[in-house]
Amino acid sequence: MALTVDFDAEELWLAEDPANAARPGVLSQARYGAEIAVPQLLDMLDRIGVPATFFVCGRDAERYPSVLESVASRGHEIGHHGHSHRSPHLMAREEETEELVRGLAVLREFTDRVAGYRSPSWDLSPHTLDLLVEHGFSYSSNLMDAVLPYVHAGHDLVEIPVHWTLDDAPHFWFDATSWDRTIRSAREVAEVWGEEATAIHDGGGLVTLTVHPQIIGRPGRLRMLERFLTGVRAYDDGSVWLATCGEVAGATRAAASGARS
Repeated sequence: MALTVDFDAEELWLAEDPANAARPGVLSQARYGAEIAVPQLLDMLDRIGVPATFFVCGRDAERYPSVLESVASRGHEIGHHGHSHRSPHLMAREEETEELVRGLAVLREFTDRVAGYRSPSWDLSPHTLDLLVEHGFSYSSNLMDAVLPYVHAGHDLVEIPVHWTLDDAPHFWFDATSWDRTIRSAREVAEVWGEEATAIHDGGGLVTLTVHPQIIGRPGRLRMLERFLTGVRAYDDGSVWLATCGEVAGATRAAASGARS
């Protein structure tokens, strides 16, 4: 199992609509995620001994350097989540390259190695995998075509597969423009995650859980996440490995290399 945290902060709303820069009420959700939720999340992960991979937008790292310093100092992995939170499929290759390079430069101020990339909204362009190889990434975590991690055919990249079922946003996100989405209870979401994770475990696959500080970091939801992770941690038959995405990618690459030899 890999716990992943998409640290979007203000960039999530600014990429959606630059006019949100003048809406402090909207952006207050980002501040809550960065200033309240992340510190509490880090304390909880320390308490139960679970590693995480934080995928971070470069501009949000610039806004909240102390948050990134805390993530790195506590031993968690930092991955690339775009410089802004704009989707690569909306960009020409040159612009996508610039986004990738600028984000890398910022994140490398906080960590020695940025091995993984997760696109905003898991949305890739036809050029993304090529660019990741060119700029030295070892894995991508964006696609929904598998339950086991795998090495991309034609690219020296491991894919850490994801799915909306194991993401907090589809269950908890509130659409203030239409008011037509019901916010699910933490109990319901724990049940959905538990069913999916148990089935993946039984089949010997990878559970990639994706959370966002401004969403999962509400008090009741954070308590649910701690119970969920503690339950995973409590497996006593040695059949569960809690790891960062970088560790999963390394094991996948080693297994693929062994199979070829």
